[in-house]
Amino acid sequence: MAFELLFEIGAEELPSSFVDGALAALPELVRGKLAAARLGHGDVHVYGTPRRLAVLVHAVDDAQADLDETVIGPPEAAAYKDGKPTKAAEAFAAKCGTSVDALTLQDFEANGKQKAGRYVVGRRQEKGRPARDLLPAALAELCTQIPFRKSMRWGNLDVTFGRPVQWLVALAGSEILPVTFAGISAGRETRGHRFLAPARVALANAADYAGELAKHHVIVDRNARAALMVERVAAAAQAAGGDYDRAQLLIDENASLVEEPFVVTGTYDPAFLALPAAVIRAVARGHQRYFCVEKSEDELLPTYLAVVNTANKPEIVAKGMDRVMRARLSDARFFYEEDKKAPIDARLAKLAGIVFHNRLGTVREKVDRIVRVAGSIADSIGVSAEIKGKILEAAALCKFDLVSLMVGEFPELQGHMGRAYALHAGKDPQVADALRDHYKPVGASDAIAEDVVAAAVALADRVDTLVGCFAVGLEPTGSADPFALRRNVIAALRTVMENPALYTLDLVALFGVAYDALAEGLTAAGKKLDLSREETVKKLETFAQDRLRGLLAAHGGNGVADAVLAARTGSSVVAHPVGALARAKAIGAAVARKDPWLEKARTVAKRLAGISKDAKPALAEASAFTKETDATIVALVHDLDGATASLASAAELEAAVAKMEPFAKTLDEIFVGTLVNDPADDKTPARLALLSYGAGCMLRLGDFAKIQ
Repeated sequence: MAFELLFEIGAEELPSSFVDGALAALPELVRGKLAAARLGHGDVHVYGTPRRLAVLVHAVDDAQADLDETVIGPPEAAAYKDGKPTKAAEAFAAKCGTSVDALTLQDFEANGKQKAGRYVVGRRQEKGRPARDLLPAALAELCTQIPFRKSMRWGNLDVTFGRPVQWLVALAGSEILPVTFAGISAGRETRGHRFLAPARVALANAADYAGELAKHHVIVDRNARAALMVERVAAAAQAAGGDYDRAQLLIDENASLVEEPFVVTGTYDPAFLALPAAVIRAVARGHQRYFCVEKSEDELLPTYLAVVNTANKPEIVAKGMDRVMRARLSDARFFYEEDKKAPIDARLAKLAGIVFHNRLGTVREKVDRIVRVAGSIADSIGVSAEIKGKILEAAALCKFDLVSLMVGEFPELQGHMGRAYALHAGKDPQVADALRDHYKPVGASDAIAEDVVAAAVALADRVDTLVGCFAVGLEPTGSADPFALRRNVIAALRTVMENPALYTLDLVALFGVAYDALAEGLTAAGKKLDLSREETVKKLETFAQDRLRGLLAAHGGNGVADAVLAARTGSSVVAHPVGALARAKAIGAAVARKDPWLEKARTVAKRLAGISKDAKPALAEASAFTKETDATIVALVHDLDGATASLASAAELEAAVAKMEPFAKTLDEIFVGTLVNDPADDKTPARLALLSYGAGCMLRLGDFAKIQ
């Protein structure tokens, strides 16, 4: 009969990252242990708090399945000598649990594991053992395999763990399993909340685990604990008159720092609100992991929220927190006031003292290149003289805050401090915002820089980094990407694809502009690049296309991405990725709807691809043919040609994809019912040339043969 298996390891407080790392690894570790023991089971649930890691496995088989298998042993030459069994044969027989006389010889063909030849074969039979006999050793071994960034030894023990182990619980249903680890024997007693319910808690049954601990102020399910925490934080923020800081970092770390989340509200002197909101957030998030209470991105309330592990004496907790916040905000205010005393020009001059890369010059030289590339972007997209001026000014100022005291203390504030100091110096707000936003997108799910000034600087910065690194041989390898070039190229592609102001930009041409700016600057400094302009642009284009495929696959899968990348658009797909995105969305929508004509389109695309190999494409009129089916083909090709001639907008692409339905369905019927490549028909060459032209029209949208 199957049973519920519970195994809990109680320890001294584990760091948040240790808990999260263990919870990520435990499911597969447990499944592996049970598979090795040949024990079937149901769902595996893992639980974790700072004081415990636990696993609950449903429907574990009461015993192993009986084993009866044929095992291939050593080759005959190794197993027998002069007709007598060798040590190898005896060892193999012992492994199978049988006698040497019971072994047989059998011929085998070559496969991936062995060469062709004659091998010893044995039959291994084993009665399935009870699960309760197998699990103690497997669970003890599991304790040694849970990964921690750093492990500890304690006492005179040889074992290691993330923190010293304090207790073990191991239950098979209601029965205690005799597991021993770190000198501790498992029982049925767990521990409640350290402060609110410190008494031992006896579990009658494994299935009672989560519910029983919840009665003792321990929420063992991390997701449930995080949801409760967010609910309580949101309520406290609303009571304070605002909303809470939504940074995922705060939610993730705080959820694994407590066993039950309680929220304490702290306050600070409203005079600190003269600091930029980003500075106060950085201080609160920093080591304290506090949630700021805010009205908007730039307007905070003099209140913050802390997630703590006890409801006892919150006023004392708040008093201590306030003291820490006051000290840290005072330090930040000192840095801020000192930074404001330095003029921006002085900061720009100091950038010459920061090396971006020993082969690519200083940050000051990088800024000069960003200005040139950003100016080219402004010219390419046709902005007004006023906007171009703002782009050039933002590009020139985009890195000046790197030498500020505040960014030295809080590196995550780069850009934010540039905006604050630029506004203080009286710079245009659009320019100041660009100093902050040109770092966007920071992560895969982050928004791009939407304003045209910020987007131009963001793109120029990333393109300079990409071109520079590729030109001196610093492209990523399979295991290393120290300059985050994959992330940079994805950010560049997204910035062009998702910002309407950049739709007309030729990204490949921009690579060339960035190379020229780099080569001229390094030549003046007596330095050389490893790759030529053509080699660098080509390599970077291939690199960008690989990343573009992943972005397109999000709109319909790999088949849609491959189909779009194979489209014949008259230029590189990387040059104008916005067109590729529009195609992926239009075709991906048809795939998502499971439009039945797509299968017809795949078939037709394959047939037309074969025709196109031998026939030169040519458009013809109906008067050139006599058959009714030929007139239908002419009408279909002319219709699709007109629909795919421009494709300059999403609406035109959607209309062209809609035209594919009658084209694919009707042409498939004609292929089934008519011999289009009839050698006896004098119209066949013109028909094949027309169909080859139709194949080209389809390829303007994409290669439908690649859609899965």
